[in-house]
Amino acid sequence: MEKVVIIGSGCAGLTAAVYTGRANLKPVVLMGTSMPGGLLTTTSIVENFPGFPDGIDGSELMSRMQKQAERFGAQLRYLAAHSVDLSKHPFTIDTDDGPIQTESIIIATGAGHRHLGLESEAKLHEGGVTYCATCDGALPRYRNKPLVVVGGGDSACEEATYLTRFGSVVYLIHRRDTLRASPIMAERTLAHAKIKPVWDSVVTDVLDVAKGEVTGVRVKNVKTGAESVLDCAGVFVAIGHIPNTQLFKGALDLDENGYVLRKEGSATNVPGVFVAGDCSDHVYRQAVTAAGMGCAAAIDAERYLAALNQ
Repeated sequence: MEKVVIIGSGCAGLTAAVYTGRANLKPVVLMGTSMPGGLLTTTSIVENFPGFPDGIDGSELMSRMQKQAERFGAQLRYLAAHSVDLSKHPFTIDTDDGPIQTESIIIATGAGHRHLGLESEAKLHEGGVTYCATCDGALPRYRNKPLVVVGGGDSACEEATYLTRFGSVVYLIHRRDTLRASPIMAERTLAHAKIKPVWDSVVTDVLDVAKGEVTGVRVKNVKTGAESVLDCAGVFVAIGHIPNTQLFKGALDLDENGYVLRKEGSATNVPGVFVAGDCSDHVYRQAVTAAGMGCAAAIDAERYLAALNQ
């Protein structure tokens, strides 16, 4: 019987592991098998996490968090959770190594970026294709260069506006002729002198795979079928996120997009089950906010266990 099992190995999960470990709860962290460390491991340089004035490689940051969690007694297991039974207490988590029973759970499964689905997009992921302007936009490779943002919602508008600080021009490519963003956000975006909308268009290819870096995008007008090439140094894809919460469908309250709904603090609708990070946050989605939520979930779990075992 475990006191607390943390599902997820990103900033939220490992911060929760540090805090529950220091509380002597001997947390078990299910790291997963496909991407231990979460999305941050795909970011080459993290410049906005406090404490690293010169920036830090995303994988290195997650490696340090893992060592810190282990120092305080966290048990890191490279196992995936296949199903959960939250209908009775203690809870049961089915893993690659068999079932685990636990008195409490912290869900920190994160979210994944929606991708365009292009082969060239995947090949240039480390060469100028990115999914977070706040994370990568200030890098030297993008400064004073034309940039592309793909999307038409609030996130795309926020990315485009943010990138005007660095790029010479920001092309906002959207498959429709109007933005899906909120009216205020759309108006502000379209009024910016550096932002050039490219309406009724989709990206069909990212150039140049042979060079190993983004040099432009091939764009197709969905109404006329006409194709053209836009020169750019970076492609910022902002077409939404997919929370990694399929495991909890039917077991927890989720919103229409699959994000876990929080009640008071980090609590879910099931007592003893807490949530932290991007699987419950569709607004900020930053490493530092995920870490803060992981801290909160750990404290909430500690207090729940203390009350349960009085």
